[in-house]
Amino acid sequence: MNILLTNDDGIHADGLCVLKEALDEQHTVTVVAPDGERSAAAHAITLHLPLVLDRIEKDGRLFGYSISGTPADCVKLAVQELLPDRPDIVISGINPGPNVGINLHYSGTVSAAKEAALLGILAIAVSINSPDGHLETAARFTRDLVDFVRKKGLPHGTFLNVNIPDLEQIGGVRITKQGISGIEEAFYRRTDPKNRTYFWQGSQTRFTDHDKETDGHSLSENLVSITPIRCDMTDHDEIKHLKHLERIFSQRKS
Repeated sequence: MNILLTNDDGIHADGLCVLKEALDEQHTVTVVAPDGERSAAAHAITLHLPLVLDRIEKDGRLFGYSISGTPADCVKLAVQELLPDRPDIVISGINPGPNVGINLHYSGTVSAAKEAALLGILAIAVSINSPDGHLETAARFTRDLVDFVRKKGLPHGTFLNVNIPDLEQIGGVRITKQGISGIEEAFYRRTDPKNRTYFWQGSQTRFTDHDKETDGHSLSENLVSITPIRCDMTDHDEIKHLKHLERIFSQRKS
């Protein structure tokens, strides 16, 4: 299987390197990733600067390609310009920290998978609960999940957001919905030597979900959370409740 591997932590990140090693055993893996840290880049793309491509070698062999852009840039450029054929699947990760709840809207890891889904390609975003977690365990689980997704497929415009607990051995899996857990709502005020005020934004994820069917709650119970995410953000149920506005505003116009 031809796999495109990317992330938002940069091409030299441990999570990407460990995952590439696990996938290389059975698949053809091409790495196209940012040239540095792009966490919380969300689905940004680069329009007003050139995207610089660099060939990265390790131990005298091609490892992958770095891009001076965002995770979404990496997927778009790889699929449209760099790869001779469309990949069978795009994997983004392994991110060193959870991407659950509202964090999905900020995550570059998740947005890379979303970009692939928008392009009609199977995609998985993978995160582990701890920055210093058992990456090899997470990589082996991801490798097994890739085979399942390839055989089963996913609806167009849908990708999987996977969060893996920091465990030496996977204890269980739960198919979940997106919850409300997110980054702490906090800013830390500081003063520099010139007496100017500056702020650091909090970056710790707070697990605030009480619904056991949500991603954050499941992860807090040391279960792998697998959440199918749709790129279409329309609230289809609410459309019928708002339809009467068409009549109201049409009458006003007349």
